[in-house]
Amino acid sequence: MKMENVILVFMKDWREIRRNWQIILPVVTIPIVFSVFLPLVTLLIPYLAGTSMSATQGFESLINNLPSQVQLEMAEMTEQQRTIYMIALYFFAPFFLIIPLMASSVLASDSFAGEKERKTIEALLATPISDSELFLGKTMVSFVPAMAVTTLAFALYSVIVNAISFSVFGGRMLLPNLVWLLLIFGVAPTIALAGIGLTVIISARVKGAREAQQISALLLIPIFILLFGQASGAVVLGPLVVMALIGLFVVIDALVIYLGVRLFHREEILSRLA
Repeated sequence: MKMENVILVFMKDWREIRRNWQIILPVVTIPIVFSVFLPLVTLLIPYLAGTSMSATQGFESLINNLPSQVQLEMAEMTEQQRTIYMIALYFFAPFFLIIPLMASSVLASDSFAGEKERKTIEALLATPISDSELFLGKTMVSFVPAMAVTTLAFALYSVIVNAISFSVFGGRMLLPNLVWLLLIFGVAPTIALAGIGLTVIISARVKGAREAQQISALLLIPIFILLFGQASGAVVLGPLVVMALIGLFVVIDALVIYLGVRLFHREEILSRLA
């Protein structure tokens, strides 16, 4: 495999993507909603309400499943501090797994299905590039921008959380911490790679980008299950759980990439176009 060929595929697709606002718009707006607007609205309520706010009752089951040292730390907090602490560090954590998966699925859905719609797929498949180089280049063009917007979203979210916690917690900043660093730089890239690999495989087999996006949206179901599990207290994204998720998705990534390279055959794609 020649990396220069992979980079050529990456650069070609990136030039097309950055000119297409139908693709760029959701990739940009979804992270802004999850990292700026929702946190601002949710965190400003207990911040403005002050210590009279009693909102941690809805998080009782989640609090009871937290590590003992965290529970001891929270026992010394005011009601306002506990509410902001739970919302900022735990409630919003699963949303930052939705960002890379949604952003990458939009990009990956356009990888082959979009080429078919633009009538450029035949020329691409005729190039002297191996199937594995083509598959990896298509994967990279979805992975790199998705992780860039995820990292930027985390930076914006950290600024908002720390601006509020600095005054509420007497100069203490809540982010970044170990769990969130593992989440953003461990779980997010591995879950994005799994989603991209599956979406690229789907995209190579369907007629259009919309069809590929609709099918790849099913990949969000496990994340929503995790979101509701954390909100109900059934699952807590602590260091051990996050490390387990990283290990799980590394195995899934290896399997998906292996299957993607094995199942991708340009002759089969060309025969579907005929």
